[in-house]
Amino acid sequence: MSTTDISKTDVLNRYLFNDRHVRGELVQLSQSYQSIINNHNYPLGVRLLLGELLAATCLLTATLKFEGEITVQLQGDGPVGYMSVNGDNNQKLRGIAKVVEVETANKAHSLKELMGKGNMIITVKPEKGEAYQGVVALDQPTLAQCFSQYFEISAQIPTQVWLFSDDEKQQVAGSLVQLLPDGDGSNENKAQQQDDFQHLAQLTNTIKADEIFSLEAEALLYRLYHQEKVSLFEPQAVSYQCGCSNEKCLSAIAQIEGDEIEKILAEQGKISMTCDYCLTTYDFFNEQLKSFISKDSH
Repeated sequence: MSTTDISKTDVLNRYLFNDRHVRGELVQLSQSYQSIINNHNYPLGVRLLLGELLAATCLLTATLKFEGEITVQLQGDGPVGYMSVNGDNNQKLRGIAKVVEVETANKAHSLKELMGKGNMIITVKPEKGEAYQGVVALDQPTLAQCFSQYFEISAQIPTQVWLFSDDEKQQVAGSLVQLLPDGDGSNENKAQQQDDFQHLAQLTNTIKADEIFSLEAEALLYRLYHQEKVSLFEPQAVSYQCGCSNEKCLSAIAQIEGDEIEKILAEQGKISMTCDYCLTTYDFFNEQLKSFISKDSH
């Protein structure tokens, strides 16, 4: 696959409605999503929900003006213990799900069936400034509605989110429409902006899954909003990046007592660490761990 093709299949587009004080986003993903699910034997419902969470995290990250990391985690008492996607402002993302009851998860499809009663926890860690966290209950029928509610509660900005996940195509996508409050603050102005937002949300609501998976952004936006004045910004590439490394594993091993390291090496001949996200296994032998073993004697 050429670089051009990749940019078309894993891309985030931001756009602005010139006369409406409303912004929009569109994300279309395939390779990054496949990289997240292909090494894991997740049940169908889990794959689809993790795909939705990936698309939603992209949309959320694009609304934030920050440089740093974001983690969106779903926690519940259902057959899926938790699900998490984390990434950064450069749209480099990774994701994971922990299935605790495989048989039940195999038959589960809806958000409630998969997660049970739980919360969505959003943690933002800017490179500069304090980290902050938002929590919203998973009490809506769909993940898209939970995200819309998060914006309503945390930012108090009318926002609507649409999420799509296709297992056969191994593609996920999402769209977001958000009001940009502006003007003199008069009731008349507010009412007009609210009407504009509702109008554009209704237009966006006509998105069909096959369109968002097959059409490029420009064609899709024309299909949805051909009577509106829309400014489409430079697209941003989205990519999968696990982030695990030899160095990070060694940093973790450095926290273990020297005699405990010696004991493991004596029993197993090596220390192995497997990344939960990409399932890469890192093996470390006596030679590489000598400095860690002798650290306690210094």
